[in-house]
Amino acid sequence: MIKGFAITPPVIGRISIGRVVEKNGKRLPEKDDQFTLTTQVQSRDGWMLHPLNESLRKATSGKLRTIPIRLLFNDPNLNLRAEYCLFDRETGRPACVGNGEQCRRIERDGIVRLPCPSPDGCQFGGHGGCKPYGRLNVIIGDEDEMGSFLFRTTSYNSIRTLAARLHYFSAVSGNLLACLPLELKLRGKSTTQSYRSAIYYVDLGVRSGSTLEEMLTQARELSTRRKAAGFDQAALDTAARLGFANGAFEDSPEEATAVAEEFYPEPSGHGPEPADAGQADAADPPTLRDKLERKAALLGGAAA
Repeated sequence: MIKGFAITPPVIGRISIGRVVEKNGKRLPEKDDQFTLTTQVQSRDGWMLHPLNESLRKATSGKLRTIPIRLLFNDPNLNLRAEYCLFDRETGRPACVGNGEQCRRIERDGIVRLPCPSPDGCQFGGHGGCKPYGRLNVIIGDEDEMGSFLFRTTSYNSIRTLAARLHYFSAVSGNLLACLPLELKLRGKSTTQSYRSAIYYVDLGVRSGSTLEEMLTQARELSTRRKAAGFDQAALDTAARLGFANGAFEDSPEEATAVAEEFYPEPSGHGPEPADAGQADAADPPTLRDKLERKAALLGGAAA
């Protein structure tokens, strides 16, 4: 096995809640309030839609805000990998990756390990440069039980919620996470930062029309059938763990460029940066100009 080359789950498609659009000659992320499933092929108009995108939309009367899924691994940390990440805007490659305790940083002499103070206390990452970055692999449909769809996000809400759900479902099922019939859900909420506008994040739950008890029963039955067929879930988890650990960074150079474009766009210089295209819950922070205009509008209303 080639060292320094991360072996990641095979990906057959992408899950996003946004897209990258071209504005004034720049490619910038644009938010959305529904899921979109795409292939890994891009055209001039963006990522090409996956056939499952249309079939899932036919099963719902409105926007695609729920997706029935299964997971590849019993270990929650294998299904969802989350870390703090700073990308080099020029090359698109990760410059520093950390977990809040230690980080791996690319320097002139190679990769070095240093303390990781998290984005709030990191001078190297700078304001807004270093973000939480999560990747979730899920199985959709029965066509390829080892092929997964990848959801990327830099959303605190999505990462925190998904991590909690994965660990909770793993606990209540007796470590049968890979056998649970689950559902990705898009949820909305308002915060002070969003100025009462709805923001969206990704959650994980029991499939619609089912209960937790029914889901656990189905998981035990599937686990029994898999063991009878010789399916070794523990060995699969071990192989995945070794594969992730084989490289310093998970994303390949060709993927890193697309990730940097989608989640780490260049500042436009005309107001706040766009929210992440892969997640729709990050409200744009107000600039000084926004604050002054808002204050002027309030004073003007009071004078009237």
